[in-house]
Amino acid sequence: MPKSSALAASDQEALSLAEHLVGSIERVTFHNDETGFCVLRVKARGHRKPVAVVGHAPSVAIGEVVEANGEWLHDRNHGVQFRANQLATSTPTTSEDLQRFLGSGLLKGVGPAVAQRLIASFGSRILEVIEKKPHELTRVHGIGMAKALSIGEAWAEHRALKDIAAFLNANGIGGFLLTRVYRAYGVGAIDIVQVNPYRLALDIPGFEFPLADQVAMRLEIEPTAEVRLQAGLTSVLTEAVREGHSGLPAEDLLRQAGALLDIPEARLKPVLDAQCAAGQLVSDDIDGRRCVFLKSLYGAELYIAQRLKEIAAGMHPWGRLDSAQVIADAEAATGVSYSPSQREALAAACRAKVLVVTGGPGVGKTTLIKSLTHLCTRHELTIALCAPTGRAAKRLAESTGFPAKTVHRLLEASEGGFRRNAKAPLDCHLLVVDEASMLDIRLMAALLRALPDEASLLLVGDVDQLPSIGPGQILADIIASGAVPVVHLKEVFRQERESRIITVAHAINRGLVPDLEHQADSDFYFVEADTPADAMTKMTILMRDRIPKRFGLDPVRDIQVLCPMNRGRLGTHMLNGELQQLFNPPGLESLHRAGWVYGPGDKVMQVRNDYERDVYNGEVGIVREVSRDHGELTVAFDDRLVVYTLKELDELALAYAVTIHKAQGSEYPAVIIPVALQQVSMLRRKLLYTGVTRASRLVVLVGSRAALSQAVAHEEEPRLSRLRNWLQA
Repeated sequence: MPKSSALAASDQEALSLAEHLVGSIERVTFHNDETGFCVLRVKARGHRKPVAVVGHAPSVAIGEVVEANGEWLHDRNHGVQFRANQLATSTPTTSEDLQRFLGSGLLKGVGPAVAQRLIASFGSRILEVIEKKPHELTRVHGIGMAKALSIGEAWAEHRALKDIAAFLNANGIGGFLLTRVYRAYGVGAIDIVQVNPYRLALDIPGFEFPLADQVAMRLEIEPTAEVRLQAGLTSVLTEAVREGHSGLPAEDLLRQAGALLDIPEARLKPVLDAQCAAGQLVSDDIDGRRCVFLKSLYGAELYIAQRLKEIAAGMHPWGRLDSAQVIADAEAATGVSYSPSQREALAAACRAKVLVVTGGPGVGKTTLIKSLTHLCTRHELTIALCAPTGRAAKRLAESTGFPAKTVHRLLEASEGGFRRNAKAPLDCHLLVVDEASMLDIRLMAALLRALPDEASLLLVGDVDQLPSIGPGQILADIIASGAVPVVHLKEVFRQERESRIITVAHAINRGLVPDLEHQADSDFYFVEADTPADAMTKMTILMRDRIPKRFGLDPVRDIQVLCPMNRGRLGTHMLNGELQQLFNPPGLESLHRAGWVYGPGDKVMQVRNDYERDVYNGEVGIVREVSRDHGELTVAFDDRLVVYTLKELDELALAYAVTIHKAQGSEYPAVIIPVALQQVSMLRRKLLYTGVTRASRLVVLVGSRAALSQAVAHEEEPRLSRLRNWLQA
């Protein structure tokens, strides 16, 4: 039960009992149009002073009546709040509230002065006049016919939103999901949901099938209805895609869908067959086993295989070359004596139009790319370098001395897709993709569509790292297929052999627990911690004191905590809050958003692609400036400043700690990785290997030897994909 000395005794009693709140909105402190998240000051019945209400609603306005169900909580930053799990608003009834409501800016062209004149002319009838007889508004000074009709149209849109909200609330959809449904379907939301409520689970992020099933039950859709069975099958398949597969074995799909729907598999099989026959899903064999795919991914994998074969069969842009002379020239130009496998790779690049080069850390992948840039320059050929992430592209540019872009920037991404495609191909003779293990099915297909027929393709990456976050295992499938030449760089260069980061990474990759004994002047350390709290304490000391003093590194800019997962005591959510308090506690110049606080000096990450501002998922920056007056903050990324408004802060997350998946393609001077038994459900060999190889100067593992041993021994389950079979066909 919340306590507050600022509350009257009667209010204290109300707090202890009330879980239902009714009142009128006095102030909209914050409202996000995209998510519906809102913070309101409400004059609530039974309370002497306005109370803070936090919840979700598609639209809110001053003067509206709010009705909410939820609980009272005491927020450490904002005091007592009513956290609404269901929140509905309705139009005001009193003239005073109507005037405040109309003057709130809800209707374009109506401010406080116009609202006052409207109420003076029509009184409590004003909303009826706006809705049914907007032309009568011309009786009010300053309103012509065009403005009157515009006010009527704005009110009609507002009413439609309210009707949709009421319908969705009545069918169990509230909170941020209500807003997402409206944003996805617009004014047609009611019709769409009534016809097929299961579309919610397929179209709306975060809308799980069981919730869509509850809506369907309210709409009296039978448990055995065809629409429900089809949706259950598609939902299971979609979830498999989120986990990285491009499809599922038919027997697994039927078993999982049967459990989800509580329907016998025998009843589902003819439904699945009908979906495949109608082209909604695709059925095909993989190694003699029937598998089912989403149509779009099946087609994309088939296209990738066909396009790779087409490119590989074409003429090389630089014709015949003497590979021995090319190698000699490259060694002379770079001043490097190449390893045998590097020479093999460079010779293969002279012959093959499509080539894959793979290898672990320290084997000279970047040196090879640099040699090819010299080769193209010498023959007056254009080369395009790209990588899936901004940090990887920047590192590639720095190490080669040649411009490099992210894949999205290279393809000129926009909200509608990519501007570079088969009709507007890239201008290059050689396309080099670094960190190619991060390419998912859709991105690889987009790259190949934009690649000119005459161009060559070089894919460079470490096949032993984590596969893409999106579906597929592109690099692994291409290598396993044998359809194009593949060169494995094996030799670790002498200076790299002296790095324990490299030797530890290779040991982990071979399934061996690395030597954890302390060594002076090392770049790898293991710090034992018995509990998550102990691990947190030791990570704090390392970041604040020991690493900065010993290595001269900045704790925020240069040290990155990499976590196996988001949740838990050693997950990113908890660690970001604690590390922010340690290094950059929120001050007066800060902005609050959905429980997080952002201020100057905070380390943040972009968490979704923003094509308009050319900033992409995974890019890390530092908050440089905050303007509370304008509700804006400015983030400095590597090469530019980006301004975010309050409602756009959903695109950011604190980045003192990030997941290893999010760190793919990035490199940091120092990396700290918690390795605890509480995380073993997520700890895998590739995950740990990927995390260790993100560091250039220092790696510190903090946790238990038992957890480390389990992680090294635990291999990932392979993803299901048909690309290898297509390539081998």
